[in-house]
Amino acid sequence: MHTINKELARIFEDMGSIYEFLGEENRFRSIAYHNAAAVLNDLNKDIQSFIHDGEFEKVHGIGESIEEKILEYLKTRTMKKYEELKKAVPYDFIDLMKVQGLGPETLKYLHDELNVSSKKDLIKVLEDGSVMKLKGFKEKKVKNILEALNLQKSYEQRVTLWAALDLAETIIGRLKKIPEILRVDTAGSVRRGRETIGDIDILIAAKVQDRKMIISQFTKMEDVSKVLAEGETKASIYLEHFNRQVDLRIVAEDEWGAALQYFTGSKAHNIHLRKIAIDKGLKINEYGLFMVGSDKKIAGETEEGIYEKLGLTWMPPEMREDSGEIELSASGKIPELISLKDIKGDMHTHSKWSDGTFSLDEIAEYAAKNLGYEYLVITDHSKTEIIAGGLDESEFEKQIQEIREINKKQKNDLLKTGAEVDILADGTLDLSDELLQKLDWVVAAIHTQFNRDNTERIIRACESPFVHAIAHPSGRLLGIREPYDVDMERVIKAAASTGTALEINAHALRMDLDSKWARIARDKGVKLVIGTDAHNNDNYGYMKLGVLTARRAWCKAEDILNTRSWAGIVDFKNAKLKRRKKVRELIKV
Repeated sequence: MHTINKELARIFEDMGSIYEFLGEENRFRSIAYHNAAAVLNDLNKDIQSFIHDGEFEKVHGIGESIEEKILEYLKTRTMKKYEELKKAVPYDFIDLMKVQGLGPETLKYLHDELNVSSKKDLIKVLEDGSVMKLKGFKEKKVKNILEALNLQKSYEQRVTLWAALDLAETIIGRLKKIPEILRVDTAGSVRRGRETIGDIDILIAAKVQDRKMIISQFTKMEDVSKVLAEGETKASIYLEHFNRQVDLRIVAEDEWGAALQYFTGSKAHNIHLRKIAIDKGLKINEYGLFMVGSDKKIAGETEEGIYEKLGLTWMPPEMREDSGEIELSASGKIPELISLKDIKGDMHTHSKWSDGTFSLDEIAEYAAKNLGYEYLVITDHSKTEIIAGGLDESEFEKQIQEIREINKKQKNDLLKTGAEVDILADGTLDLSDELLQKLDWVVAAIHTQFNRDNTERIIRACESPFVHAIAHPSGRLLGIREPYDVDMERVIKAAASTGTALEINAHALRMDLDSKWARIARDKGVKLVIGTDAHNNDNYGYMKLGVLTARRAWCKAEDILNTRSWAGIVDFKNAKLKRRKKVRELIKV
């Protein structure tokens, strides 16, 4: 996502929430600002580009008043109305409005009834039970809000991998314009593809005489709010808009491999390597691999050279968690992991028919021009998902017909029919078998009533011959909601027994299955499928996150269904149809 769009969307989300807090008379203003935030989040290019090219009228959904505020912010990097509004609510409330289970109306209620004016006040009334005197506050709701507050606290220090990649790529793009920089790359948990990130680590190779200039340009970059440290070979900056610290280190070119390996980590991986080095009479650090005693350097220019001298083959960064990869490397059996170029299609996307942004025509045109896929499955929500504009059977029938007409017009078979069908509280599905049989691909998911027996619900969905995959199996939202209660081992057994795929949902806030469970599922013979859960054009890029998760799960291309041609997907579906018998006895623990 483009940085300026992100900044403005955040501001307008805050303004919309503040107006909502201030009362019913501000309802339409609240809606307008929330809509503007959604529009900015969905733009596929920088808002400044539209203005520069005289094409602002192409940005639908932003009125004249908000347009003026955008121009004000672009010119001054501040917004007078936003600063005024922030003073109209207690200081902590803007962040608290984003906590699951709270929101502007609830905070207003607590403010008016219990004089809650800070996070400290809120925690007090939740913990001492006084909030339970109010209508709508039962014990479970109080517990859920406290858990959400704790989750927010732990998450404040971390960001999603998607946000970190976006920021890291922006900074590296700027650094690459400095000709004296010989090499530059990310290190740390970003390079390893961890789902959430703390600080961002960037490594540079440059000559000694150029380092001072490079450090100076790094610390003076756009968006730098504070220089935390500045030395001859390293510097740290803080970017307030992103609430993120970025650490830079400069090394000599002949130290590049050693430094990249060392600063990529993980810590556990590096400790294991150090033990191997000691056993061989060597020492390893960020400067190279050396003979003990003579300090003779025997490797350091490349990562491959470091690993080779330790008797190992190179390991992809995503595998470096000391979870068996070093032993696998020692035996020469590191697999060729899946890559983005292996993906032939996206198996989970949404259109304007439910809660997506674009029409089927617009999606087909964009996908044909930009994605290079063989297929793209439209999996809009089913009727129980009222908030998401879920479709009933008759609407799905109409959508099927529209997709056929679009494919005929485009002279291809790019769009595939599908559904994200809700798994109801009793494990039944939200759409009839008659309708499901007509669709090219069906993913089933739990979206509500998380307090039910979610394991049995998912197992029952797996037993349907017309459900091809379980979407976002744990139900988590990073930094917002913990996974619901589910026995993932039993779910994996059910998927293996019924021939049902499990999804790696690549949405930036989900990444679900995570790499741990994806690896276990793969080891049990379950096929995995990567879907972006895209709701707009920018979201198709989430496929990168899904592939990174699959790589962290040690997946090869053959482990992921959507590396197959569509004919291969059909083969998978047909294989499941042959497994109609009940398998409940096979999956009992």
